[in-house]
Amino acid sequence: MTGKNGKILIVDDNEDILLSLNMLLKHHVEAVRVTPNPERIGELMDTFDPDVVILDMNFKRNQSSGEEGFHWLKYILKKCPDTVVLLITAYVNTEIVVRGIKAGATDFIPKPWDNLRLLDIIKSGVKLRLSRRNAMPQHHSSSIPALIGESHQMRLLKEQIVKIGATEANVLITGENGTGKDVVAHLLHLSSPRRDSHFVTIDLGTIPEQLFESELFGYEKGAFTDAKTAKGGRMESAHTGTMFLDEIGNLTQSMQQKLLTAIEKRQITRLGSNKLRPIDVRIIAASNADIPQMVADGTFRQDLLYRIHTFELHLPPLRERGNDIILLAEYFANQIAERYHLANNTISESAKSKLLKHNWPGNVRELQHVMERAMILASDRSITSDDIDFPRNIKSKDSSETLNLATLEKKTILTAIDQANGNLSTAASLLGITRYALYRKIEKYGL
Repeated sequence: MTGKNGKILIVDDNEDILLSLNMLLKHHVEAVRVTPNPERIGELMDTFDPDVVILDMNFKRNQSSGEEGFHWLKYILKKCPDTVVLLITAYVNTEIVVRGIKAGATDFIPKPWDNLRLLDIIKSGVKLRLSRRNAMPQHHSSSIPALIGESHQMRLLKEQIVKIGATEANVLITGENGTGKDVVAHLLHLSSPRRDSHFVTIDLGTIPEQLFESELFGYEKGAFTDAKTAKGGRMESAHTGTMFLDEIGNLTQSMQQKLLTAIEKRQITRLGSNKLRPIDVRIIAASNADIPQMVADGTFRQDLLYRIHTFELHLPPLRERGNDIILLAEYFANQIAERYHLANNTISESAKSKLLKHNWPGNVRELQHVMERAMILASDRSITSDDIDFPRNIKSKDSSETLNLATLEKKTILTAIDQANGNLSTAASLLGITRYALYRKIEKYGL
């Protein structure tokens, strides 16, 4: 471990354990506090604010069930959910490990421990606490990714999320594929008065036009051949909550009209029914397309744009975010190390330099995949530049060959499909469009 970062609280009734851990860790971290009495955890959480808590699982003589540890684990995470808790015990089995991870523990430390392995775990824990604090506003469901970044653009974006999230205003999120538009949508919801209600997502780029109404508005029994029972749509599910309409730029004119009517009237009608059902939803939409330009081109309704565009939040591409690339790489390294129980979660300077020089056409999503491959394939504890491998990019055709836009687009689509070995989802990702948009282009060009 390099540098003295992180504050560590150690809670164990064995004075020898406390002494040993204190002697080891004080040379590697910012500060260490120890206590044999778990009743002091609350006080020390308030006054010391530890990044990592090393928590014994048994405090009574001849106890090995770990129930005390689980009790105090729950207490710590309720008091400060972003704290990293490491459970330490001489009685480790698979059942206890699984239960501990599900309860929110980050890792287990066996007694006796390996010093180097312990230091690696502590270092990862400190980084994880920092990354959790960078995720703003704070939310502790592992299903919600963090919004990592300290660049000027991201600081401004975080401030806007807090201000706009607290309102009922509809929001349009724009940005290239892979920049994290879904993360911003989640955080807007969590910043809002609707945070305790449903957050419902629908990827409009994957919904065929003939299924649009049934997916969004629901249907009654017998509305069509396979409608054996009635089913509510996504908008009903989002009632009193937030509706996230991803890839809204892919809607046809007919679909746009139906969506606009539902938003304006704040009510929907299921297929096969005449009954109007009131809906109370906040609309957050996202697109990688230039919606105002689509309005100018006549392919997107201006009145619908007005309805979804009280505010616009733009996510900058990763290539414009400077050192955020390294912050994100370290965040993903910690996540992946935890998931696969790996030790190589540090990134060498040569690897950082290589990451910073890359253009990141796939943005944050590409970086996550690059780091996962590097972590799994690396042979050393530290990720080196040799471990960083980028997917092949689509090569531009020589402009002297042709400037016909349709021809260039057709050739680019064929190149992407070839590089993706026929996998249309991968090809769509390479092209920066949705699968549904790719299907439409394949039909258009008869590929």
